Amino acid sequence: MNRKAFVQAVAEAIACDAARAEAITLVVFQELRARITVKEVADAAAQMPHALRELWLDGENPERHVERVHRAEFVGRVRNRAVLPDDVEAERAVKAVFRTLQHALGSPHGTEGEAWHILSQLPRDMKDLWIEAGRT
Repeated sequence: MNRKAFVQAVAEAIACDAARAEAITLVVFQELRARITVKEVADAAAQMPHALRELWLDGENPERHVERVHRAEFVGRVRNRAVLPDDVEAERAVKAVFRTLQHALGSPHGTEGEAWHILSQLPRDMKDLWIEAGRT
């Protein structure tokens, strides 16, 4: 899945234009990357086409440490950074990006291949959010 198709899938899922969907995707990517190891970020990037990889890696710091936050804080950070009206909309956006990322990584349920590696590094309530996204 290329960058344009990825952004279009997110835009359709959350009923917005492509520019807004790309901005939301970037925020979710950055927040998700902060929760997984630098190695896992690179492994996931290796599975992506070049243009999508650029979006995935935008702002990545190879010197960073993994941040451990839970679902409510993650959704709240996305809400604030993406300027979404409430947590319900933020969670809907997160699920749309997670679901699309899972498909881009060749994982229809978010539990196969590279998507499983991402899932395995998340705290339990974030794992639940990741799995829920794959079911919607």
